[in-house]
Amino acid sequence: MDKSAVEIKMLRIADLHPDTLRKFNRYQITNRVKYMESGHYDYKDDHFIEHWDDNKKHQVIESLQRCIQTGGIAAGAFICCELIGFANIEKNFFGKNKEYLELPYIHVSYEYRSHGIGKRLFALCCDQAKKLGARKIYISSHPSEETQSFYKSVGCVLASEVNMEILNREPLDIQLEFVL
Repeated sequence: MDKSAVEIKMLRIADLHPDTLRKFNRYQITNRVKYMESGHYDYKDDHFIEHWDDNKKHQVIESLQRCIQTGGIAAGAFICCELIGFANIEKNFFGKNKEYLELPYIHVSYEYRSHGIGKRLFALCCDQAKKLGARKIYISSHPSEETQSFYKSVGCVLASEVNMEILNREPLDIQLEFVL
């Protein structure tokens, strides 16, 4: 894949119509997951497949639209006019020092993974979060070994403050942060 063919840009509401994710492939095979036992993290075998149906894709579009409407940001990766990756930052500060902003979504379509697109989206979101006044990005990350490797590769660490509301949405997720 020619990396120069991928355009990373900020998304606008107009970019997010009902068919925006029609071709997006959220396929993921998980074989190993990170989990906590007796106060420390380890990996274990856990086999499952995830895939988004059209209903889930519409929910994601609505979530991204709400994010932009409430002052957050969303970024997209495009080849031609096709959205192949996206990420967003919600503008809702939290933490005891109100220094965190959440990165609720960062996804790259299955066919385009391992080409640095996720890292480019992450970097853009970090830059934008800094402009919004954040000092840290908060990520409730999928526990798969591959997802954990991605976040480690961009410098994320275990969250020093756990947001219980976010944790309760996905109790098996690993709570991470990135210091800006």
